[in-house]
Amino acid sequence: MLNRGSKLYSIIFNKCPRCHIGNFWSSNNPFRNIFISEKFSNNSCNNCSLMYEIEPGFWYGAMYISYIIGVAIMIFFWGLISYLWPPLLIYIEISIIVIVILALAPLNYHLSRLIWINLFIKYIPNAK
Repeated sequence: MLNRGSKLYSIIFNKCPRCHIGNFWSSNNPFRNIFISEKFSNNSCNNCSLMYEIEPGFWYGAMYISYIIGVAIMIFFWGLISYLWPPLLIYIEISIIVIVILALAPLNYHLSRLIWINLFIKYIPNAK
C-alpha cells in the first residue's frame, strides 16, 4: 500500500507524482514551506523534469482539497473537545478549534498541494 507506485506513497513521503524519486517540496518539514519562494519550493522534479505548475492557475483547485482537510480537522477536534470536556462553553470550543486550524495551516497547505497534483499526474516507472 505504501510502495513506490501508489499515490499515497507520493503524498506521505513528499515525492514527485510521476517518478516517485525527486522531492515535490524541497523540505519534508511542512512548517518550513509557509511562504512559497524559490528557496522552499521546487518548480520541477530533479529526476524526471516534470513541471509542477501544469498550467496557469493550476493550484487554485488545491483550495478545495484544503477546505476538505480543514473541515475534517474542525469536526475531529470539535468531537474530541465535546467528548473530553462536555460542559465547555461554545466560545472556548471555537477558540480552541481556531487555534488548532491556524497551527496546522502549513501542514494543510503542504498536503493539499500534494494531493491535488497526485489527482492529475500518473506514476510512470523509470521516468527520466
